[in-house]
Amino acid sequence: MPSTNGHGPKRAILYARVSTDEQARTGFSLRQQMERLREYVEREGYEVLEEVADPGQSGASLERPGMDRVRDLVADGGVSVVLAQDRDRIAREPAYLYLLREEFADHGTKLRALNDSSGDGPEADLTDGILDQLAKFERAKFRQRSRRGRKRRAQEGKINPGRYPKYGFRLDMAGTRYEVDAEKMPLVRRVFSMIGEQGYSLRAVAHTLDQERVPTPGGGKFWDRGLLKTWIMDDAYRPHTYEETTAVVSPEAAAGLDRAGTYGILWWGRRETKTRQTSEAAPGGERSYRKTYHYRKTSREEQTPLPVPDAGLPRELVEAARRQVEGNTRPSAAGGRFWELSGGVAVCGECGRRMRSRTKHKVKNGKRYKYLSYRCGANESHGREACLNNRNAAANPLERAAFEHVRWLFSHPEELRRDLERMIELERTQDRGDPEAETKRWLRQLAEIDGKRGRYQEMAAEGLITFEELREKLSGLTDSRTVAERELGEIRSRAERLEKMERGVAELIEHYAALAPEALDALEPEERRHLYALLELKTLAYADGTVKVWTPVDFGQSEEHTEICPHGRPIVKRVALADLLREFGRS
Repeated sequence: MPSTNGHGPKRAILYARVSTDEQARTGFSLRQQMERLREYVEREGYEVLEEVADPGQSGASLERPGMDRVRDLVADGGVSVVLAQDRDRIAREPAYLYLLREEFADHGTKLRALNDSSGDGPEADLTDGILDQLAKFERAKFRQRSRRGRKRRAQEGKINPGRYPKYGFRLDMAGTRYEVDAEKMPLVRRVFSMIGEQGYSLRAVAHTLDQERVPTPGGGKFWDRGLLKTWIMDDAYRPHTYEETTAVVSPEAAAGLDRAGTYGILWWGRRETKTRQTSEAAPGGERSYRKTYHYRKTSREEQTPLPVPDAGLPRELVEAARRQVEGNTRPSAAGGRFWELSGGVAVCGECGRRMRSRTKHKVKNGKRYKYLSYRCGANESHGREACLNNRNAAANPLERAAFEHVRWLFSHPEELRRDLERMIELERTQDRGDPEAETKRWLRQLAEIDGKRGRYQEMAAEGLITFEELREKLSGLTDSRTVAERELGEIRSRAERLEKMERGVAELIEHYAALAPEALDALEPEERRHLYALLELKTLAYADGTVKVWTPVDFGQSEEHTEICPHGRPIVKRVALADLLREFGRS
C-alpha cells in the first residue's frame, strides 16, 4: 500500500463538517472552514488530494458519508495528512478522535486540526486530550443549561415552542403562551362530540374526515387514528377547575389565573429523544445512512405542568370520549380461522402496504357461502385514490402459494447451502476494517485513558490543578471509557454472531431438511405463520392478479423458481435465508 512516509509530495485531504443546529447557533459554515484550510495548505505547500464536506452531520458518530469517504481515501494510501479546522469538526467524542488517529497512522497518515497544540510527543498529546475533554465538558454543560432553561421556562408557565403548537391552539404575540385558535379548535370539539356523544370509533372518525377532505395537522394525506386518540387523552383539552390547576402547576405559573376560570394542563417534557446515525451496506457497494431514534417516556414526576386556556369542551363530553376510546377493542376479522399471512406477510404489490383479512358471506341458490380473502389495507380504508389494487386475493390459494414456497425451499439443501454461504460472506464484509485491528485500537485507548487518569491524579496531588478540575477531567475520561467499552462490545458481539452463523450452517440445513416434506406438512397454521415471520417471507399480490412470493433480503438470492398457481397466474419464488440462520444461531 503506498505511503509517503515523509518522502514525495505532501498530499492532504481537507475535511469540513457542520450540523444544522451549529450553523444556526454559531455561524459555522462549510465555506468558511474550507477557506481557512485552503489558506493553510497553500502556505505549507501541501497538494490537496480531495476536499470532503459533511453538511448537516453530527460529530457524535463516525457514521457519516464524508468521514467514510476520508477513511476510504486514507486506506488507499498516499495521504500525508487529513486536515480539519477544529478538532471537534472531526469528532465530538475524544475516543473517536483516538480511533481515527490510530487508524490513519497505520496507513502513514496524520490527523491534524488547525487548533492542535504545537509540537509532538506525550506532552502535546496530553494537552490535546485535556482540550478535548474540556470541550466535551462544555458541550455537556451547554446541553444541561439548555434543558434547565427550558424547564425553568415551563415552571414559569411559559411555552417552549416545538415545531408547531397543539392543534386548536396557537402562540400569542410574545410566543410564550397558548391562546385558542378559533379556526382549528372547532374541529377538535367535533372529534370529541363524534366519539363521546355519537359513539363513533376512531377509525370511523378518521374515515369521515378523509372523505370530507379535512386537512390533516401535519399535511399528510390521511388522518391517523393514533393522533385522534392522543387528542382524546390529552389533558390540554380537558377542563380543570382553578383548584385542580393550582394543585399541580407551580405558584409562578398559577399567578394571574382567574379563580372562576377553567384551564387545560399541558405536560412539558413527556419524552426524551436520543438520535444516532447508522450506516448499512447498499447494493453496488455503496452505503446508506439513516438516523435511529430512541425514545424514553418520562415519568409524571419528571414532567412540568403548565396551564393553557380552556378548549371549550364540557368535562362530561371529554370523559365520555375517553371511556369510548379506552373501551375500544379491535374487531376480529378471523372468520373462525387463523390467517397465516396476517401481520404483514401478505403485502400489496402496488403500494407496499399490508393486506387485511376479509370475510364475506353470500347466498347462492339458497346456500350460504363464505369467501375468505386478503385486500390492500389502503384501498380498504381510503378507496382507489390511495391504491389502484382493488382486487380481493383469495386466501386459500395465496396461503398455499406461500407454503409451497417454503416446502420447495427446504427440499433443495444445495441451493440452501449456497444462499447461506453467500449471506455469511456478505455479513463478514459489511463491517468496516479488520475487527482484530479495531479491537487493538480500542484496547490501546483504554490503556491510554488509565494512564491519563493516573497523571491527572498526580497533578492534583502536586497542586497543579484543583480538585474541581480533577473531577471534571475524570468525568470526561469515564465517558471516553464508556464509549470504548461499548465499541469493543459491539465488535465482540459481531464476531460472536458471525462465528455462530458459520458453525451453524451444516446443523441448520440438517435440522430443516429433516422437517421436509412430511413434518412441514404437519405444521399448524400458527406454526406456519411463525416460520414465515422467521424467514421474513412476503407474498406480494398485484392488481393484475399475479402473486410473487419471496424473502425480501437483498443478499443470497437464488435463480427464480417459477410455478403456476391454481388460478393460472405465475408465482415467482426467490430464496434468501439470512435471518433464518441468525435465528438458528441465537437458539
